[in-house]
Amino acid sequence: MNAHNWRLSPSDFAFLWEECRRCFYLKVVGDFQRPRPIMPRIFTVIDSRMKSFYSGRRTESIAPGLPPGTVEFGEQWVESRPISLPGHASACFIKGKFDTVVSFDDGTYGVVDFKTSEAKAGHVPLYARQLHAYALALENAAEGKFSVSPVTRLGLLVYEPSSYSQTPEGVAALTGRMSWVEIPRDDDRFFGFLSEVLTVLEMPSPPPGSPSCEWCRFREASRRTGL
Repeated sequence: MNAHNWRLSPSDFAFLWEECRRCFYLKVVGDFQRPRPIMPRIFTVIDSRMKSFYSGRRTESIAPGLPPGTVEFGEQWVESRPISLPGHASACFIKGKFDTVVSFDDGTYGVVDFKTSEAKAGHVPLYARQLHAYALALENAAEGKFSVSPVTRLGLLVYEPSSYSQTPEGVAALTGRMSWVEIPRDDDRFFGFLSEVLTVLEMPSPPPGSPSCEWCRFREASRRTGL
């Protein structure tokens, strides 16, 4: 395969990459995407309300463990300069939309993702890839693209609903704790992950599908039956 500058979306670094390298390859190389999963509207509504509520607020009022600062930027597109890695003819660039950026009092920044319900321990390393990608894009932005620097903190703000209440007037509410899950920044590990991604993308043909990938099984069944 000839040298290429692949566009990579941070949102694909978690579950799409983990679920099926073939589907990841087909999306990036061939612009052939799996059907979008149906997201229950309630999660979209909660996410939107959380971001709106915390915009401009001091971090001390949100969750223990957050350094002092202010929630300053929400949901903006970022795009990095081309990223070249040793041993690869191809390059890549990061393009995506982050959840929130916090401006800390010491002049540094943090990239934050909002999550509803418990952040499973096994999923945290997957979310870490996304946050590292946004941090890299913010610090190494393409010309004219949104940027902040330095990014010193990465993490998840997790809302875990635990109780339900309703007033006599019929106003209902879910309540629960907000917690901060810190993700240590490790650029060497992230660049190692990007190198693995480029190795797959530079293959002359797609890798085998994952045995657990429902879409690959569906496509294979469709080819067998001719339907």
